[in-house]
Amino acid sequence: MLETLQNLKRTSMCGKLTIENNGQEVTLTGWVNKRRDHGGLIFIDLRDRTGIIQVVVSPELEKEAFYKAETVRPEYVLAVRGVVGKRPEGTENREIATGEIEVYAREIRVLNYSITPPFYLDGSADVEEGLRLKYRYLDLRRPEMQRIIELRYRTTKAIRDFLDRKGFWEVETPILTRSTPEGARDYLVPSRIHKGEFYALPQSPQLFKQILMVSGIDKYFQIARCFRDEDLRADRQPEFTQIDLEMSFIESEDVLEVMEQLVAYIFREILNVQLHTPFPRLSYAEAMEKYGTDRPDMRFAMELKDISDLVSNSRFKVFSETIRKGGAVKGINVAGCANYTRRELDDLTALATQLGAKGLAWMAVTAEGVRSPIAKFFSGDEINSVINCLEAREGDLLLFVADKKEAACSLLGSIRLEMARRLKLFDPEKLAFTWVVDFPLMEYDPDERRYVALHHPFTAPKEEDISLLDEDPLKVRSRAYDLVLNGTELGGGSIRIHRVDLQKKVFRALGISEEEAEEKFSFLLNALEYGAPPHGGIALGLDRLVMLLSGRNTIRDTIPFPKTQSASCLMTGAPSRVSEEQLKEIHLKVRKEK
Repeated sequence: MLETLQNLKRTSMCGKLTIENNGQEVTLTGWVNKRRDHGGLIFIDLRDRTGIIQVVVSPELEKEAFYKAETVRPEYVLAVRGVVGKRPEGTENREIATGEIEVYAREIRVLNYSITPPFYLDGSADVEEGLRLKYRYLDLRRPEMQRIIELRYRTTKAIRDFLDRKGFWEVETPILTRSTPEGARDYLVPSRIHKGEFYALPQSPQLFKQILMVSGIDKYFQIARCFRDEDLRADRQPEFTQIDLEMSFIESEDVLEVMEQLVAYIFREILNVQLHTPFPRLSYAEAMEKYGTDRPDMRFAMELKDISDLVSNSRFKVFSETIRKGGAVKGINVAGCANYTRRELDDLTALATQLGAKGLAWMAVTAEGVRSPIAKFFSGDEINSVINCLEAREGDLLLFVADKKEAACSLLGSIRLEMARRLKLFDPEKLAFTWVVDFPLMEYDPDERRYVALHHPFTAPKEEDISLLDEDPLKVRSRAYDLVLNGTELGGGSIRIHRVDLQKKVFRALGISEEEAEEKFSFLLNALEYGAPPHGGIALGLDRLVMLLSGRNTIRDTIPFPKTQSASCLMTGAPSRVSEEQLKEIHLKVRKEK
């Protein structure tokens, strides 16, 4: 028979008891983690969110409590009244915080039963992720998941504390807003009242936070919920949370400085780690040249080098013809790998081909000279120049990709990361922060046959490049910046366009007609005409930040109720069909597929 808590109020949390509580009477509540019957004694590991305490039940102390203890099973919900005592010498458990003590039960109440869980909650076995997500309420009981949820809370609290001291106001922006599809697809919400019209869930609070700057708020932040209907990866979800900031009367360096201080504060408060600021700055062009990506992992060197000038006249046609057609040859030095076997080198070539490369050339620097199937096509001076450029020594392996410059950088950048993985160069204890700045303002989309914004169409171009908007838009650099940690983009932002004439000019360069701009963004354009201040901001992914702080590999572990890679919720069954009556109310009809 189930009991209640009447007249039995919890006095302590399980994991907070210490040897200083010895001799005190306490009342605990929680779940049965384990139960062990040793004949004359029953031991119950009682668990709540703070940890585990061992409860000892003896028939000599309390017969009724002993009889109840005989019936309990894992995940039963109990209330226990008892006395804290020091464990007998030699029986301490050093693996838990309460391992010096135990509680001798005087009274046990069974508050609820539990059927047998589909997996162990003590972390003793690997559990398939789909099963964990289906029974998320059980998964979240596990101590490691409880620690992540607490870490997420501590992180958001630290953010609020820091920004409050810096003079920021937390302001909520709308969840139901207007669809302005520039980027990922919107999640649409049909209106019941306005027939045939739709709201959109915000992909970010971008336009509203700019409006807040026009409104004179000056310093805004929000722990903002955002929604994007896009393909998922380990670090993406259809709904996610970002740390959103915007400031008035500032330059790029002001935003970077505040963010460095905030990130340093978070790491100090949460991990007790001291970060060195300011973080290094890399231009987008430099990041692509040296690392082949705008999210460079700088925990190790192995920088890309352009050897085009050194091999442009070689007899190796793959190199010389690529350079003649305007392409480039990029190389990296994989230190200490000259002893790679032919099979290992063939595997690397196959990997390069899978990534999209036309091939992978290599040279192994040995005591006998350079070992390579392409060495015969180069003069001794050319080989020495390449070795010097890549700072190679005996025992090093040189890898090369020839292609269009952007492709060569990107492909060799991916191979660089693969070699670092194989050589275990990713030091989990090292934190390599960097800012990537001076991104291109736009890129050409061959599918849409127009220029598209690399970040978003409200990013300001660099003042010295504004004249290029009409004549050579691809050369225009933006006042955008991304914060990168160990090869993962934590977030990004920019100085915004605050003049209506420049905003219209950028819209025109992006192929957005005056009619389309007026129809989608009239409220922003109107606001910019009423004395909009210079302003800028940034947004960091909270889920991604917590993933890095907690050492996890997927943001699904850092979100209380995440979606799967197919954007479904295994626990609730969302998305799901709705009734004809509901569809009729919002003026929709589902067309059946033939």
